[in-house]
Order: sequence, then structure tokens, then C-alpha cells
Amino acid sequence: MSKLRFDAIEQAFKKHAVEVEAPAGRPSEYFGELVFNREKMQKYLDAKTLKALLDCIDNGKHLDRTIADGVAAGMKQWAMEHGVTHCCHWFQPLTETTAEKHDSFMEYDWKGGMIEEFEGKSLVQQEPDASSFPSGGIRATFEARGYTAWDPTSPVFILDDCLCIPTVFISYTGEALDYKAPLKKALKAVSDAAVPVCQLFDPKVTKVQSNLGWEQEYFLVDDALYSARPDLIATGRTLMGHGSSKNQQMDDHYFGQIPTRVQAFMKDLEIQGHRLGIPMKTRHNEVAPNQFEFAPIFGETNLAVDQNMLIMGVMKKVARKHGFRVLLHEKPFDGINGSGKHNNWSLSTNTGVILLAPGKDPMSNLQFVTFFVNILMAVKRHGALLKASIASATNAHRLGANEAPPAIVSAFLGKTMTDVLRKLLTVSDDTDIVIAGKQAYDLGLVEIPEIFVDNTDRNRTSPFAFTGNRFEFRAVGSKANCSSAMTTLNAMVAEQLIDFKAAVDKELAAGESVKVAVMKTLKPIIAEIIDTVCFDGNGYSDEWPKEAQKRGLDIERCVPKMFLENVKPEAVEMFTKLGIYSQQELHARNEVKFETYIKLVQIEARVLGDLAINHIIPAATTYQSTLLKNVAMMKSLFPTQWEDLAAHELAIIKKIAGYNADIKNKVDAMVEKRKIANKLEDGYEKALHYYEIAESFAAIRRPIDKLEEIVDDNIWPMPKYRELLWIR
Repeated sequence: MSKLRFDAIEQAFKKHAVEVEAPAGRPSEYFGELVFNREKMQKYLDAKTLKALLDCIDNGKHLDRTIADGVAAGMKQWAMEHGVTHCCHWFQPLTETTAEKHDSFMEYDWKGGMIEEFEGKSLVQQEPDASSFPSGGIRATFEARGYTAWDPTSPVFILDDCLCIPTVFISYTGEALDYKAPLKKALKAVSDAAVPVCQLFDPKVTKVQSNLGWEQEYFLVDDALYSARPDLIATGRTLMGHGSSKNQQMDDHYFGQIPTRVQAFMKDLEIQGHRLGIPMKTRHNEVAPNQFEFAPIFGETNLAVDQNMLIMGVMKKVARKHGFRVLLHEKPFDGINGSGKHNNWSLSTNTGVILLAPGKDPMSNLQFVTFFVNILMAVKRHGALLKASIASATNAHRLGANEAPPAIVSAFLGKTMTDVLRKLLTVSDDTDIVIAGKQAYDLGLVEIPEIFVDNTDRNRTSPFAFTGNRFEFRAVGSKANCSSAMTTLNAMVAEQLIDFKAAVDKELAAGESVKVAVMKTLKPIIAEIIDTVCFDGNGYSDEWPKEAQKRGLDIERCVPKMFLENVKPEAVEMFTKLGIYSQQELHARNEVKFETYIKLVQIEARVLGDLAINHIIPAATTYQSTLLKNVAMMKSLFPTQWEDLAAHELAIIKKIAGYNADIKNKVDAMVEKRKIANKLEDGYEKALHYYEIAESFAAIRRPIDKLEEIVDDNIWPMPKYRELLWIR
């Protein structure tokens, strides 16, 4: 094999598990030690400052700048005790990553020396350069001013020697340039919409919280092998490679024994996560070789998103320490499972009620059904928009392939809840909804089984599945910022709840009881959703797209066309009415989406073309030359028999010539398509052209993978799947 490939494999074999030094004590004792949480607030803040800060966090009250000075002083004292020398505003621009600019605590003391200083103004607001972040035309390159503003609801934390302050990021003219600002507005919108509905059942409810539990899937690859694959380095996925003889077909990796080196990495990552206050709970092997997953205990959505973005950065650093590279691309290897980030989403009240779980009496069960049905109606109304929230150039490779849900948004209910909804359509409006087994009622009651969480199966082909006391949005991509999906989901549920409450109010004004008013309003909604967006069957079947189209569901697979859903009139009306986005922000963000899509496909096209011409064809030609020399020698030694004796070599020579020509022609055609696309000015039209270019990659890859099967293994230039997919 090539020396580069040989050296990479040899280094991978030499890797050993890194000894992990755990902090003293149990995880519960060092959990959150690097987070300025309520325990630290009580220790480092005076009573007045503490009260004001907690009132801001819990009740949304304005925080006075004089109070901010006291908070900053306490934070600085705590941080310096941990060896911190810098601070930064940590934010989430429209790059799918996090951003930070470190500033030292050092200031002149005006006496010839220096002092450590951190004031409230540095905590509350900073001014990073906004010109180089995507803005979709909101900001010109020469308009550099932008602002980051502290989010007190997400705790400040320490990374290395830096105090990191979670913030929103807005332009000089006030538009959001990040994911956090719209998310926080959507979370407020869903609370404001849900509270009046909850108060139909319990007047004590004053706040509804959106909860998120994410499940992070990822691949690990040996560092040395990764470094020998230019496509992995540049794009995060393999653009070529013949499948390994053994991959996931035996299902032996799933939940299997975790490799020693990987477990050391996982332990190290968990320790870092726990110190940062991230409640990491589970870890296991996933289905594909080298694929793994971890997940925390669920939490408030804004905080859960921040923790996910934080841990994605931390895991990359920890992986390098253990001789790995983390692959968060949704489909880094062809023919095996890709990686998602299932978003388990629910709503709960300040009175401690989970709104997607049955209650203890008929009215609380009616409340459960009310939220359950309205969420499904929101998905029916805005299914295409919800799909647009998770659409990307990278996630497009995963959807519909190897256990990922299809690119059709439907909801799985399970037989129990499907039967409940159908029965609700047939009973009188004053019927009680009870939990079976608790009390004896007359026939005709709508019963929800007592052991509810286990009374529904899982459907891995459903993008939006009910799993007992929450919905699992399975279509979110591994590398995505969950904010995009969570902003859209919470917004569309808020809109639906507002419309539902208005309809109920009309019934109440007509003299109906709460129970009857709610039931009369729910029934038409149930009738509309039960045979449209609700689907418990096989989402992978050939029949489902045809059936989905008949039901009026969106079946679009072209990512640039999916993006158009973000600026359709119904989407613009919803987002602007709820105060989440302005029309300008929506159009600007779509421009960012088109631009990002184009650039990602453009990079892949360049890498694929370069590797094909500079790596693959030369390697195949080298082997072909060896065969030609062998044939020439056979002809000179066996002048009458050489054609029969060299038949095998001649066949391979012809195959190589054919594959090389095929690769060259297809790469040339792709380059010409890029030249045409690059001349286009309109972002959408350009993205459509690049979608066609992306669709051509498989045809270029096919002859390359065929060559990998026949070219001498000693010549092939890059690590193969059989080497990449098994950690030694």
C-alpha cells in the first residue's frame, strides 16, 4: 500500500487508551463546578444583587446596570479562584458553530501597573465585528458594528482560562444575527399562548416551559487515518470509498461492548460535561461501526441548546487527546447509518405538570388530549416549514436512508392514542376521559391505559413520533444547532394554541361549559389530522410517498426548494405575528441558507474533482502501467500464447482505461456545470444549480469505487472503509 496509507494505519494500531484522571469525589460532588450556578450566586453575590438576578432569571424582570456591576464582581472573584484570566461573550452566529473573542481581565491602574478588572458593562454587552458573519444582506461588509448581549437565563461557565458568557448576537440596527435570540422569542411565544389554555383547567398556571432532551450521535475515526483522507478533512465525510465487506449487517455493534479507547474518551467527555453542568446520562455504541451516542437528562430548551453547542465543541478537543477525530456530519460513510440528533420535546407548567402526559382526573386528561391534538394540528399546518428547519446540504444525505426518517413530515401516535382519538370523534361532548384501571365507569368512556409510557411502540421511520410523554423529532441532523428546529416547532405550536383558545372562547361565550367547549373545538381538529399527518406505517415503503402526496403532505426532497417554505406568506405571517422574526430577517436568513448550501456543495465538488484527477486516476494508471509491462514481457516470452495467458491482465487494463475515462468525463462535466452556476447572481437559482451538481457526485463516485476493487492495494492512496470503520 502507499506509504502515506501505511503510516496512517500503523499509527492507528499504535494508539492506546489515555489514562483519564477523574476529579476527586463522586460526579454529583463536582457537577457544575465550572458553572456560575445558583449555588455560586448565593456564595459570591450580596443579597440585593442575588434577589435582582434571580428575579431576572425566573420572572423576566429587567436587570439594572448597577446590579450588573455586582454580578460581574462576584463572577470575577469566582473565576479568578479557578485561574481564569480572560472573558468572552459566547454566541451562536448563523454558521452552525459557536463564536468567542477573548478579552483579558487586565487593565491599567494608572499608576504604572496593571489590575484585574471586570465590570458590569463588559458582562452585559460587547461589540464584536459583525461584518464577517453571515447576515443575508442585513449588514454590508464595511458595516462592522454588531452587539452581543448577556442571556442571564443561561449560566456563565469556564472553559480553560476563559469566563464564557452566553449571549445573543444582533446587528447595529437590531436584527438577530444568531440562533439564540429567535429561540428565546419563540419560547416566550409558546408560553404566552399555552398559559391561557392551561388556565381553562388550572388557574394557578402562570408559565409554560418548553423542554428539550437531545440525543447526540457521532462517529469516531483514528486521527492518523483521518489525516490521510483529504475528503474527511475538508468536508467531514468520505466522498468515495467502496463499502467494507463487514459493516453493520450483523447488528453486533449496536449496544455492544464499548471499545477500551472509546470508553476512555467517553469517560473523559462525561467528566468535562459534568463539570460544565451538563447532565450527561447515557452512552452506548450505535448501529454503525465507529458510531456512538450520548444523551443528557432533559432540560429547559434554551439551556439544553446551549449545552449541546458547548459539548459539541468540547468533544472535539477531548477526542484529539485520545487520538480520535469526531465526525458530526450526518452521513460520513456511504451504505451505513448516518447520525442524527433526536430532539425529545415537551411542555410543562410552573405547577409541575407535564402537558404531554395523562393526569389523575378527567379534566387533566382532557388537558393532555388538548395539547396533544393541537401539536399534531400545528405539524399538519406547518409540516413543510418544520422540514425546512432541519434541511441542509449535509442532512439531505441522511434523511430516508438507513433508519433515518424520510423527508416527509408525519406523526407516529401508536395504536393506543390513535384509538383514543378515533373514539373521541364518536362520544358526546361531555364525556369524561379517564385513566383505565383507576375507577369503574360506564361503557362509552374514553380510557387512556394506566401504564401509558410503555403502551406505544417506537417507529424509527417517523420523523415526529409520540413516545409516551413527549414527541421525538427524529429528523434533526447530528451537526445542527437545535435552535432552528426548536424555534419553528415552538412557534407553530404557539400559533395553533392561540387559534384554539379563540375558538374555545366563542363556545364559552355561547354558554358552554369548559369541558364541552374544549371537546367541541377539538373534534373538528381530530377529524382533520387523524388520516392526514398521523401515520403509523413504514415510512420507507415505496407506497408512502404516493400516499403522503394524496394526503396533502409535502414530499419535496430538493433542499433549496425546502428553504422556500421559510418565506411563504403563511410562515411570514406566523413568525411576524408572534414577534419572532421580521420579514426582513426571514428573507435574510434564507439568503444565508442558500449561500451556505452553495458553499458546502462547492467545496465538496472541488475536493471530489481534485481527488479523482490527482489521486485516483494516477494510482489506477500506475497499476495499469504495471500490468502493461507484465503483458509486454509475456508477449516477448510467449509470442504465440501471450493473448490467452494475459487475458486477465488485458481485461483489467481495459476496465481501468474505461473507468479512468468515465471519471475524467464526469468530472469535466461537473466543472462545466460549476462554471455556469458560479455566474448566477440569484441565490436560489444558484443553489438549484448546485443541487444538480450534488446529485452528480454519485455517478462520479461509482467508477472510483469500482477501481478501488481492482487496483493493487499497495498503490491505493487513501485509507479504505475497512480500515476507517474499526477502532483498534
